[in-house]
Amino acid sequence: MGTPTRMDIEVAIAPLTHASPIDSEAPLGTGVQNNGRRRKKSVVWEHFTIENVGPEHTRACCKHCKKSFSYINGSKLAGTSHLKRHIALGICPMSSKKVKNPPFTPASASKARDDEGHSVGPVPKKRCYRSSPGFAFMPIDQERCNQEIAKMIILHEYPLHIVEDPGFVDFVRTLHPHYNMVSFNTVQGDCVGLYLKEKQKLRGIINSIPGHVNLTLDLWTSNQTIGYIVLSGHFIDNDWNLHRRVLNVVMVPSPESDHAFNQAVVACISDWSLDNRLFTLTLHQSVSDEGVLGNLREFLSAKNPHVLNGQLVVGKCFARVLSSLAQEAITSMEGTVKRIRDSVKYVKTSDANDEKFAELKQHLQVPSTKELSIDDQTKWNTTYNMLVAACELKEVFSCFDASDPGYKISPSMDDWKQIETLCSYLKMFFDAASILAVSPHPTVNVFFPEVSKIQLELMHAASSEDMLVRNLVKPLQKKFDKYWKECCLILAVAVVMDPRYKMKLVEFTFLRTFEDDAEDWIRIVDDGIHELYYDYVTSMSSLSAAPVVNGDENIMKAGAPDGGLSQGVGTTTVQEEIQISHDDTVISFGDGLSDFDVYISEITGNQDMKSELDQYLEESLLPRVQEFDVLGWWKANQVRYPLLSKMTADILSIPVCTLPPESVFATRSRKINNYQSLLRPVTLEALVCAKDWLQYKSSREAPNARAEV
Repeated sequence: MGTPTRMDIEVAIAPLTHASPIDSEAPLGTGVQNNGRRRKKSVVWEHFTIENVGPEHTRACCKHCKKSFSYINGSKLAGTSHLKRHIALGICPMSSKKVKNPPFTPASASKARDDEGHSVGPVPKKRCYRSSPGFAFMPIDQERCNQEIAKMIILHEYPLHIVEDPGFVDFVRTLHPHYNMVSFNTVQGDCVGLYLKEKQKLRGIINSIPGHVNLTLDLWTSNQTIGYIVLSGHFIDNDWNLHRRVLNVVMVPSPESDHAFNQAVVACISDWSLDNRLFTLTLHQSVSDEGVLGNLREFLSAKNPHVLNGQLVVGKCFARVLSSLAQEAITSMEGTVKRIRDSVKYVKTSDANDEKFAELKQHLQVPSTKELSIDDQTKWNTTYNMLVAACELKEVFSCFDASDPGYKISPSMDDWKQIETLCSYLKMFFDAASILAVSPHPTVNVFFPEVSKIQLELMHAASSEDMLVRNLVKPLQKKFDKYWKECCLILAVAVVMDPRYKMKLVEFTFLRTFEDDAEDWIRIVDDGIHELYYDYVTSMSSLSAAPVVNGDENIMKAGAPDGGLSQGVGTTTVQEEIQISHDDTVISFGDGLSDFDVYISEITGNQDMKSELDQYLEESLLPRVQEFDVLGWWKANQVRYPLLSKMTADILSIPVCTLPPESVFATRSRKINNYQSLLRPVTLEALVCAKDWLQYKSSREAPNARAEV
């Protein structure tokens, strides 16, 4: 709309420029007009006071800025129009600061009056806001409004063309008639510009962290045969805060290709300068092809050869694994689940039936507090919640046909037994997935107990004497056992870095899950974590010429002919005990404990040979409290373990899930809509990434306490 035209201004102020002697608006109590009617009380006197400055000379003083104006001078009445303009047009500097609501306008203050002049209520609102002086001259920050519209579109995933929809345009102009509505191209540029601004901030954070970055790869689909790989970075910053940020959205024309994921990772590394800083990769559930996994392991090994030669590739997303198991369990009892769902539908789709059900529940005095709800089959947790609620209300369902002859479904007692068995195993998956459904994601050390618990439960249930349980669990146990063996190394290494558990929980768990092969698996974990630690020692020593702290320097020097502390200590002792006289006669003196000094030096040398890792592992376990802040503990102890703490920061930020919290229970991969698939790849990436970053910023601004299970 731009700057108001002369005509707009004239229309806006026209009601304010007329003041006749008969219709002048004096303050209350100034008298009665000659025709016997009381003068009208103007709301302008809410902002002005009357001051007598002399005989027959009265001025109006603004309550806000204390400026005075002519009002009555002798027989001349100045009226109130100029006083109205002072307030309504924002001329008064103090009034515009104090008043948060739109300034006073005659239109907003006017009252409908009868023929006698008495007020009969407010004037019905008319669509005449475009000429209202309060709005017409209210200051507007066009640039800020444009930025807020861009944020709105990003955060709520509105289509960019919303700014050209007539309904939205009318709505915005109702708020402010002189806002210059942006075009599609302008708002697209604003969204991309906001993305680039936030990206620069995030780049600075990533460049400042001392450790590595872990990546997750999630595959989105579309109605076209095009895939979109979403790469998220997971890392711990200098203040020991865990971050999860979407970094890139890479369009891949052939997502089934063996090298499609490699190309996406290469693009991400190049974009964020992550050469030699990549630690682990966690993949989408569908990436199960050994060729793809092999290519990624080779790629990771080449990019970071110091980290176990690329072995740290998490082949599957834990949330996807749980979702797959839950869906398979539900499908195995599909007929029974359908009867329960139909029963719930019968009750919840009719107000009358719902009321009858509630009355029967009260009559039977069923203590359940669960509310029936129809499930959303795109989220398996809603099916679980529906079945749990129905089980608790099975007594009501069993008697409901007596209250409502139209209810013919009535699941049998055998149906309820099957559902109760199903729910007992769905609960395991639900509890584990619920840990992932919080924001931010917890550190990886909490998942070893959860995953091993599921493995043990399924292992025992698969050999149950109950045929119903055995038939339900056997296929689930076979699928989960594969995941357990693929990921237990990373999960075990992570739980070792929890000072409440260290290697002890690994030993305890493996003895129960691997039984006769437990010692081999324990040795694999112990060797793996030591090998990883020495990779860090090697990497750090190559980056700096300064000696490695504590025992790590001595480990590097072991075997050197002129190295070590024991030689220096022994030499000092010999020099103290042996002297050569002027005639070359050897004179010995001392207390005869030189061998003791050598013995002490050997013990001290062996202690100095211990690395930070060994010192940490040999210390006693901390008490096992539930609310334990593992990141806070390592932050407080990083001075004691300067090198080990860097390795720990990388380990604890390893993600086991590729999904954001809101998608943990999803039963299918995300599919972008037709509108999003028509956007340019750079625009789609900007919208997806910027939404994630803005949501993270708002969550950090809210009070947030870090808690672990």
